[in-house]
Amino acid sequence: MNVFTKTTLLLLITALIFGCKQADKPHNRLGNASRDDKNGWIYVHLAGSPADIGYQNGYLLSKEIDTLLKVMAYYLPYSSKKDWAFYRAAAGKFMWKKIDKEYQDEIRGIADGLHAQGLKYDTLDIVALNANIELAQYYVPQLMNKIKPGSGDNKAPGNCSAFIATGKYTKDGKIVIGHNNWTDYIIGERWNVIADIVPEKGNHILMDMAPGYIHSGDDFVVTGNGILITETTITGFKGFDTTRTPEFVRARRAAQYANSIDDVIKLMSNDNNGGYANDWLIGDTKTNEVAKLELGLKTVKVWRSKDTAMIGSNFPSDPELIKKETTFDVNDKTTSPNARKLRMEKLVCVNYQGKLDAETGKTIEGDTFDALNNKNALNRCVIDGHIDEDPKGCPEWSEGPYFPMGAVQGKVTTAALAGKMQLWAHMGHPGGTDFLAAPFFKKHPEYNYQAKYLRDMKAYPWTLFSAK
Repeated sequence: MNVFTKTTLLLLITALIFGCKQADKPHNRLGNASRDDKNGWIYVHLAGSPADIGYQNGYLLSKEIDTLLKVMAYYLPYSSKKDWAFYRAAAGKFMWKKIDKEYQDEIRGIADGLHAQGLKYDTLDIVALNANIELAQYYVPQLMNKIKPGSGDNKAPGNCSAFIATGKYTKDGKIVIGHNNWTDYIIGERWNVIADIVPEKGNHILMDMAPGYIHSGDDFVVTGNGILITETTITGFKGFDTTRTPEFVRARRAAQYANSIDDVIKLMSNDNNGGYANDWLIGDTKTNEVAKLELGLKTVKVWRSKDTAMIGSNFPSDPELIKKETTFDVNDKTTSPNARKLRMEKLVCVNYQGKLDAETGKTIEGDTFDALNNKNALNRCVIDGHIDEDPKGCPEWSEGPYFPMGAVQGKVTTAALAGKMQLWAHMGHPGGTDFLAAPFFKKHPEYNYQAKYLRDMKAYPWTLFSAK
C-alpha cells in the first residue's frame, strides 16, 4: 500500500469515526432557553418540545422549585392538616391519568431538569405542586364535608382583584386588563416568574407563574394570537370531582390552544373538575370583545360584550351558582369580596371610565382606599389587600386576625402591548408597601410557625416584560 493510499484510508476512517460521534451527539435540551432576574421577577424563555420546555423550566428554576416544594411540604400540614405524602398520593391516584400526554411529558421534563441539578424530585411532586390549590382548598374540604357536613366550608380561597374593559371604558377603545394576586405571603412572595413559552404546537404564551408550574396558577396570560386571560376565585365555593380534568391542565390548554373567547370557554368548561372555581375574564384583541366566564362545577354562566367593563374580587354573580354551589353571602357588605367590589366598580366603571390604560390599570391594582369605611387603609377591604394589617382577619376565608396574606404582585397589559407580547408586572404589594417579616413576628408571635420560610416581601417598581 503506497503512502497516498494509506493517507486516504486514514482520512476516511477518521471522518467515519468523528462523523459517528457528531451524529450521536446528545440533544441540547436547553436549546436557546434563558433566564434573567429583574426587579424581584425571574424572566425565563422556554421553547421546543413539551419535554424540552419542561427540562428548561426545571433546570433554570431548580433552586426556586426546590425551595417552593420545601415550603409546600412544610406549610400544607399547618394549613390543610394533610402532609405532602397525601398530595403526592392524590396526584398519582386520580390526577396523572387525566393529564394530556404533552403535559405529562412536560412534567417529566421538569423532573429531569431538577435531576440534572442534583435534586431528587419526581413527577408526582410536580403534579402536586401544580395542583396544590385545587387539592388543598377544594378536594380536602370535600373530604372534610363528607366526614362532618359544613366542616369544609369557607376553605375555597379568595384570591385576586382584577378587571377587563373595552369600548367606551378605555382610553383608546381597545382592551385593557389588570390583575393582582392575593395569597399567603409565605407562598405568594415566591410567585415571581414571568414565563415566555414558545411550544411546538399552539400559541406563543407570556404569563406569570410560580416556579415549576406548567400553567400561570394565578392566571394572567397573553398569547401570540391576541387572547388575554385572567381570573379571580369564587369565595365559599363547594364542589370537586376527582374523575374529571384538573384545573391546571384546562388552564394550560386554554392558554396554548384557544383562538377565540369561545375556545377559552369550551376548553375550560369541558370535563371540568370544579377545582379552583373562578370568574374568568377573557379578551380577544382580534375582535375587541371581552367576556366573563363564571365557572362552577355544575353551573356555567357567560357575559360578553364589545363595550363594557368587568371586574372580579372573589364574589360570584349568578344567582343559581350562588345558591347551589357556594356559601357566599351577597348581603354582607363587610366581607373582603363585597367591599372590594364596591371600590372596583367605582374606579373601573366610574372614575376611570374612558381613561383606562396601562397607567390607570397600575393605579387600580395598587389602590388602598377602603370603600366600606370611606378612608385610606391597609386591610382586607382594599384592592391591594393587607390581611396582615387587619384586626378582623378574613373570616370568610377562615383566616384569623392579622394573618400574613394579601396582594403579593400585580400585572397589567393593553391590546397595544399584547400585540407586541408585552405586559407590566409588579412584584410585591402593587401599592408600594413592603412586608417585613421580623417586625411582623414580633407583633404577632402566633404566626411564628411560618418563620422558617416567611421572609420579607419588598415592593419593587413596575417593570415591562417582553417576549422574545
